[in-house]
Amino acid sequence: MDGRGSGGAGTAIEREQTSRAVFADRLILRVRELGHPLCVGLDPLRASIPPVFARGSMKPGDERTADAIEAFLAAVIDRVAGRVAIVKPQIAFFEPLGWRGIRALERLVNRARAQGLLVLLDAKRGDIGSTAEGYAEAYLGDEAAIPADALTVNPYLGFDTLEPFVKAARANGRGLFVLVKTSNPGSGDLQDRDVEGEPLFGRVARGLARSEALLCGPQTGWSSLGVVCGATWPDQARRVREALPASLFLVPGYGAQGGSAASAVATFVAGPKGLEGGIVNSSRAILFPEAARGTDDAGTWERAFDAALDRAIDELGNAVQRGA
Repeated sequence: MDGRGSGGAGTAIEREQTSRAVFADRLILRVRELGHPLCVGLDPLRASIPPVFARGSMKPGDERTADAIEAFLAAVIDRVAGRVAIVKPQIAFFEPLGWRGIRALERLVNRARAQGLLVLLDAKRGDIGSTAEGYAEAYLGDEAAIPADALTVNPYLGFDTLEPFVKAARANGRGLFVLVKTSNPGSGDLQDRDVEGEPLFGRVARGLARSEALLCGPQTGWSSLGVVCGATWPDQARRVREALPASLFLVPGYGAQGGSAASAVATFVAGPKGLEGGIVNSSRAILFPEAARGTDDAGTWERAFDAALDRAIDELGNAVQRGA
């Protein structure tokens, strides 16, 4: 495959120096340079992997499955490198494959970072005490085996459970995206429940203000303490923005889940190159475009993938310019 992205991000020394900068500054400066906030989600749904990449039965116990998924996502990374700022592997699709899946994830994270892409690992970790410290060390530590630039975390066990993640992020220039108002239809079952006159998600947002301040970047003023707010809930997302004006938003729900580009950037604010203040994730609409479904031809897959990527970039690029 021809590897459409530009790849690379300077010398190894330059990459090391970049990796030490504050996550929010690295992300926002790259988004400004590219002109759009697209984040490509790496969700390798086994049943949807194009035949051109599939190997064997594609069942979890088949040792060829992890290699097939790694080859597929390696091709994705190669094609988005230089075109997007960040990718978001979802660890849930690697864990069913056992140690081979985790090995593939580690290799893919390193491949993406070597090509200048930031990596947000979607693991939604959240636990207490030493367990939370272990998760933080695994993904945000200075010597992490799977060195993500940012990690999704769950605050609903209490704010104290976030402290190890905030500490690791601050020490190592990494980022966090805290679940606040998620895009799924059932999110309101708990997140919208009234707690002393305000919804629970609003209380969570207000409780994150101190961490937001601790992780602010010196170059852009944006915080490496980000939040997850779905494009499917624009009114709730605006409330979160009021509580956390410097936090980056990770916006799911765009594309395959029905959210529009305009709604996805509704909580962004004016910056020097258009609206800014977060990233908008798209996974299935880009990874598995209709035009590539069932194909065993590499060229057909490449053209369909590039068209889907171009479409998302154009839509989101236009949205941040129109709203500026």
